[in-house]
Amino acid sequence: MNSIQVEELLLQSLEAELGGVGIYETAIACALHPQLLAEWKTYLEETRRHVTKVQSLCIQLNIDPERETPGRAVVRHIGASLVTAMEMAQQSGDPDAAQLVACECIVLAETKDHTDWELIGQCGKSGTGKSEAALLEAYEEIEDEEDSHLYHSKGWGRELWMEALGLDAVLPPPEEQLDVKTAIGAAKAQASVRAARRTGGTEPRSAQ
Repeated sequence: MNSIQVEELLLQSLEAELGGVGIYETAIACALHPQLLAEWKTYLEETRRHVTKVQSLCIQLNIDPERETPGRAVVRHIGASLVTAMEMAQQSGDPDAAQLVACECIVLAETKDHTDWELIGQCGKSGTGKSEAALLEAYEEIEDEEDSHLYHSKGWGRELWMEALGLDAVLPPPEEQLDVKTAIGAAKAQASVRAARRTGGTEPRSAQ
């Protein structure tokens, strides 16, 4: 492994998780759907735990979790911009639109988080040393939560858009109903709900 880039990856991941706390705190204020609100509250607590996990991982690997890098500054800027976008949507006076914007901002943030954790996992699988073991252990602990954050949020965003367009929406989305945690599961959930719409129903079949 390139140790310099592993350090950069972890510092960017830490910054993304720190930004995620602020993103979820802002998104919660935009949530209207009770189940979405409950889910975002859960994700906020999980994200706070992810911050602690990455900080601990940095210390295990002798990385200063406070160290600044240009890449980390960019990640911080993007996170702050997503918070600003949600605040702009709130100020527009359309609560439904603000909820949808919040969902889209979460999908953007969680795409970065998900990619970072996938890379952390790949680093952990690259060898058998103590550093690799620590990376792999952290990845295996967080992986399912990150999968849920991304795939469920994408489902909410899609179905909230369907509702906004005046089309048949499945709320909560099939990803939520079927507890999707993989890209394959997400694809099957979407295919299932498309099939249900074609036949005039809205109940997705199992995507597992």
